[in-house]
Amino acid sequence: MAYLCRVKRVPPQGRTPYYIYNVITASEIDRRVALAEELFMQGYNCSQAVVAAYADLFGYTREQALRLSAGFGGGIGRMRMTCGTVCGMAALAGMLCGATRGGDREGKSENYRAVQQLAATFRERFGSVVCAELLRLKKGAPLDYVASERTAEYYKRRPCVNQVVGAARIFGDYLLSVNY
Repeated sequence: MAYLCRVKRVPPQGRTPYYIYNVITASEIDRRVALAEELFMQGYNCSQAVVAAYADLFGYTREQALRLSAGFGGGIGRMRMTCGTVCGMAALAGMLCGATRGGDREGKSENYRAVQQLAATFRERFGSVVCAELLRLKKGAPLDYVASERTAEYYKRRPCVNQVVGAARIFGDYLLSVNY
C-alpha cells in the first residue's frame, strides 16, 4: 500500500508556502532502513544515519541532514544521554510536524505527541532510550569526546547498528501510520 506524505515548504519571505507530496510505500521504508544501516556502517554516527535516511523527504540535502544531526551521536555529543537514534527520530518528527510559529501551541503539542510516541515505541523495543543503558555502561563511567575508531571489533561489541535499524524502521512505520 502506498501513502502520500505531505510536506509543507516555506519559501523565502513574501512567497506563498506550498506542499509537496512524496509517495511512501513499505518497500520505500525498507530501502530507507537499509540506507540508515549502510550509513552507520560507513562511519556516520547513529543519529546521522537515521536522519540522513529520511531527510530528503522534507527537502533537506544529505549534507544538511548530516550536519543537523551530527551533535546528537553517542547519546548527544558522546555524553551517553538520550540515544542518538531517538534524537534523530525527534529531529525527523520536527521536519514532519514541527511548529514554525512561536505561539503555535497546537503545532508544538502535535510534535511533542509524535516525539513521545516514537520514543515510547523505541523504549518498548529496546528497553531504554538512554545511550549508557543501551550500551550497558557502568554508572559513572568516564566520558570522552573522542570518537571511537570504527573497526570490526567496534561493530561486533556495540549494539548501535540494531538501534539505528530499529529507529529507522520505527520512524518509517510512523510515517505509514499517520498517512501524512
